[in-house]
This record gives sequence, structure tokens and C-alpha cells, in this order.
Amino acid sequence: MKIRFGVGLGDGTPLSEFGGIVDRLESGGVDSLWLSEQIRSDAVDPFVGMAYALSRTRRLKVGTSVAVLPGRHPVLVAKQLASLAALAPRRALPVFGLRPARPGERELFPAPEGRRGELFDESMALLRAALDGDDAPFAGELLSVASPRVGPVPARTPDLWLGGSAPAGLRRVGRYGDGWLGSFLTPGAAGRAVEAIRAAAAEAGRAIDEDHYGISLAVAEDGIPDALGAALRRGAPGADPQELVATGWPRLHRLIDAHLAAGISKFVIHHAGTGPLDAFLDRFERELPPRQN
Repeated sequence: MKIRFGVGLGDGTPLSEFGGIVDRLESGGVDSLWLSEQIRSDAVDPFVGMAYALSRTRRLKVGTSVAVLPGRHPVLVAKQLASLAALAPRRALPVFGLRPARPGERELFPAPEGRRGELFDESMALLRAALDGDDAPFAGELLSVASPRVGPVPARTPDLWLGGSAPAGLRRVGRYGDGWLGSFLTPGAAGRAVEAIRAAAAEAGRAIDEDHYGISLAVAEDGIPDALGAALRRGAPGADPQELVATGWPRLHRLIDAHLAAGISKFVIHHAGTGPLDAFLDRFERELPPRQN
């Protein structure tokens, strides 16, 4: 498996600093940059940020961690991804999720009451049809178009990764995804998720590349901030926070080792401490690229 480490940016990065961060990651040889979907924050929009960063670089890969798909029209998303695939081949890394992490933003991605999961499934099917150049009418229960085709269709369709950790979400990854990016999971839970995805893929007559399992991890060198601790309690009730957030770089290495043993090989590392981002990036560049293979 190819072990890779990328930097994840959350809601605390002002837009005025974004270009400088992109330049630093490119010149520093960092594998990838990951952008969260957080509408009511200082964070850059993930699709705009992905396009901007890819246009500014020649090597850096850029992904979404994660962008919400239900509530966006899949054909328009396909056009965006096809354009990025043509302009920056194999460097756009879309990851899609069911709903925003912040409850207050869920109204911005409308879905029929109680049918968001169904909308996600249909959206994935329509998105793939559009990226494959399918011109046949698409008629689902929730989405219908006379033709899903966009142009130009990319020579190599981008891999479509999915997030999520609920049983239904893991089954969705197996049925529709090319990879998985989890978060707020202990190594043991991540390993069980990998097995559930493999089983769902096999049941659907599919297989997901062994290299295509990832996890988002946070480093909080000066202790877990209160807001993050509250999010951990909501997202992973009963879990030991020390298995979810690394309170220092030695602890991060131990978490990485445990996730590698669970079948994870792609890591998005977030700065969750109160210190300056530059210091985090300095340490990232010293600690993690040597572990890549």
C-alpha cells in the first residue's frame, strides 16, 4: 500500500492566507491539501479552493474532506470534476458526504424529508453516468434529466471517495464509492469499517482498491480544545479522546501505526492546537513525509 499524508484545513484559515499555504505545501513536497465544507466560517469553499490551488501548483493534489453531495445537482458537479480532471489530471480528489457536519448548515443542502440517503444514492448514480459520458435519459424517483452527459468527458474519470461511518454509509461506500475517508474513529472502529465496506462491495459485485482507505486525524499539541472535545463527544460517544486526537506527535505516530494495521493507508492531518499554523507545518514536514513509501 502507498502510505500518504496530507494537510487538512478547517475553519480557522483566513482566505488572505490561503495562497501562501498552497505555495508552501507545493514547495515543501507535501502530498496533498484537503478542504472542509464549512459554509459559515472563514474557510474557502472546497470546490473554489480546489480549483485555485490546482491552478497555482503543478504537483500538489487537492481534495474535499468532505463536500456534501445531496442537495447539489450531480450533473453540475460532474461538469466541475470533468473540468478539473482535464486541467489538472489525477490531482483532484473529491470526497463526498451525506450532510454538513454543522446542523445549522443542513438547510443549505435541501433533500426530501427522511430521504437524504436515497437522494445520495441517486446522486452518485447520476454523477457517474455524467462522468462516463452517458447520454441516455436518467429517471430516478428523486432526480431526472433528459441527458446526464457533460463535455468534455475526462479521459480518466476521477475516483469518487465517500465519507461516513454509520452502517448505511459504509454500505453506500461499498456499493458506489472508489474509496473511503473516515473521521472521529478509533483504529479498531476504522478497521471494522474497512471490513464492512469490503463486504458491501463484494455483495454488489465490486471491489475497492486496498490503497483507497483513509482517515482524518487531528493533532492538538497543547491539549484538546473544548470545542473539539464537544464535537468528539457528539460524534463518538464513549470513545477515548486519546484514540481520536493525538495530543502530540509521538502519539500521532502511534495512532498512525494502529490505523495502518487496520488497513488504512491515506491520512489527512489537521492542526487542532492553539499554536501557529506555520509551526504545525514545520513539524508536519519533518515528521510525516519520511513515513511515505
